[in-house]
Amino acid sequence: MTPRALGRTGLSVTPLCVGTGELGDMTSVYGYAVPEEQALAMVRSAFAGPFTFVDTSNGYGAGTSERRIGAVVRELGGVPDGVLLATKVDPVDGGPFDGPRVRASFEESLANLGVDRIRLLHLHDPERITFAEATAPGGPVEVMQQLVAEGLVDHIGVAGGPIDLLRRFVATGAFEVVLTHNRWTLLDRSAEPLLAECAAAGVAVLNGAPFGGGLLVKGPAAQPKYAYGPAREPVLTAAAAMERACAERDVPLAAAALQYSLREPRITSTVVGMSRPERLEQTIQLATHPIPDELWTVLADLTPAEEN
Repeated sequence: MTPRALGRTGLSVTPLCVGTGELGDMTSVYGYAVPEEQALAMVRSAFAGPFTFVDTSNGYGAGTSERRIGAVVRELGGVPDGVLLATKVDPVDGGPFDGPRVRASFEESLANLGVDRIRLLHLHDPERITFAEATAPGGPVEVMQQLVAEGLVDHIGVAGGPIDLLRRFVATGAFEVVLTHNRWTLLDRSAEPLLAECAAAGVAVLNGAPFGGGLLVKGPAAQPKYAYGPAREPVLTAAAAMERACAERDVPLAAAALQYSLREPRITSTVVGMSRPERLEQTIQLATHPIPDELWTVLADLTPAEEN
């Protein structure tokens, strides 16, 4: 868990980041509930290490994830030294995602988390509005920059799905960090141009959902979904072949999926969602499981073709 520089921010983080979407208790997304005490135990363990990076959002369970983290922050008397706690601004369901909403979301995060400033704040899923709306005078991006100018936020990033849209945000020069999800996995490498452009610009890349929502942990027979929806047949076929190739070499499919992200030098940190304290040790085991070099060649050859 040797820390890596977070782009040009001056911060350093571990190559694994604790994702807390599950702590929002969003049963419709994850298919299971996370009770309060389990969530609090998870946060306590996350803050105890060995990872120094925790990611959340105002939109996870309408603030539930943040509030649970905040309960532990207050219990400990603050975010532990050396831990970077990042969050994201979100609209209220069905409401506007404009400049005033960004500031309101930020203020809600301060209250939820029990902090007086945010060190890393992401614009979350900007595909919910147009690029023009996001970058308009007085819009979300300008308000986030104002928060930095006011000393309330240290660094800003953008977190979302569509790669071409994230590239447009990176090209503005406003953001120091970008978080992509489900686009750099054993099954989808469409984030390549984003990684290349961020590396050239000194923008840190965080890679979320390295398991594709569970398909690359449980296998396609048990989890036929990828990136929150039904997986395409070529994806299921490729995943099954990858699962067999890994099994033949006594490598868990999940270990290959996680290490595929960790071994990419253009990715600063990989975000792994965790809902139980034991997931920390399990994730370390996956991250350190021996993988023969030739398996990477086999897996690369099995990657499904991208859709046009």
